[in-house]
Amino acid sequence: MRSTFLPLALPVSLIFLLAACGHEEAAHTTIRPAMVVQPQPSAQAMDSFPGEVRARYEPDLAFRIGGKVSKRLVEEGERVKANQPLAELDPQDVRLQLEATRAQVAAAEANLSLVRAERDRYKTLMDRQMVSRSQYDNSENLYRSGEARLKQVKAEFDVSSNQAGYAVLRAPQDGVVAKRAVEVGQVVSAGQTVFTLATDGEREVLISLPEQGFGRFKIGQPVSVELWSQPDQRFAGRIRELSPAADPKSRTFAARVAFTGGKVPAELGQSARVFVQADGVITLSVPLSALSAENGAPYVWRVQPDNTLKRTPVRIGAFGEKTVPVLEGLAPSDWVIAAGVHVLHEGQQVRPVDRSNRVVNLAANKE
Repeated sequence: MRSTFLPLALPVSLIFLLAACGHEEAAHTTIRPAMVVQPQPSAQAMDSFPGEVRARYEPDLAFRIGGKVSKRLVEEGERVKANQPLAELDPQDVRLQLEATRAQVAAAEANLSLVRAERDRYKTLMDRQMVSRSQYDNSENLYRSGEARLKQVKAEFDVSSNQAGYAVLRAPQDGVVAKRAVEVGQVVSAGQTVFTLATDGEREVLISLPEQGFGRFKIGQPVSVELWSQPDQRFAGRIRELSPAADPKSRTFAARVAFTGGKVPAELGQSARVFVQADGVITLSVPLSALSAENGAPYVWRVQPDNTLKRTPVRIGAFGEKTVPVLEGLAPSDWVIAAGVHVLHEGQQVRPVDRSNRVVNLAANKE
């Protein structure tokens, strides 16, 4: 009797155990991350221009005096700190000039002492009526001339002292040496460019715009920027500067594009591409991996503000290499799932992340 009951009781207990495990897994269902993107203007609606990432400020550095370069202390591409010496001139000439003006100061001080004593002596004699007033006035004028001469040579000494300091070229602020234009032994004149410094801080993209249609570009115009190192991500920007004259060789107009979307991982010298909206109606596009279809009807999974999914029918155009134009069904502010669309279902809750696996706050982006 006991041997018959045990085999029957075991399967029943296993069934309850498995059922309990199933409920536990359902209770601990995790919200999985899902990569999201926003529809972008399609390539047919954008003009693109190649460019290079540059620093916002790129001052040309030069010596304030002329001379022969005796030392070059940094190389092109080297990072420097503010007030760091970059190059030095042969200091012999400015040192000799400084010594000469120092000697002139000493001579002027000695002369002033002499004419001061002479004036004081004539004053005493005039008070005793032993010399005339004109003789005293002459000694007074000599004293005043000595004072003026001392002020003059002291000012010349300060200039010579400053020039001795100008023999060392220093970095005005932190940055990277973007260009070097001199070598040791080269004689440079005052104001001749020695280095170009790409200062730390904001980064921009330098592009060249063609003559045809140049009038449609304006300062402040919104654009998007794609870095060569991150081809699947675009960053918001605007045209900050337009050259008023064309380059005499290329016949193009230089333009600088500033980033407007916060910190961008752009490094000096990187290649970039700037996209500017073409004239006409904007056509949006999404990655091919975001599109799905059922019975020939294409659709995408749109993420709602509460991070749940909604199946959204769309009307599409001709397929591109990586994207497909969306003619109807989406707005530029929408967020859609960009990968794994075949395993999703209506109303599913997800955790939106971008291509760098950073969480996307859809509510904040809507605002």
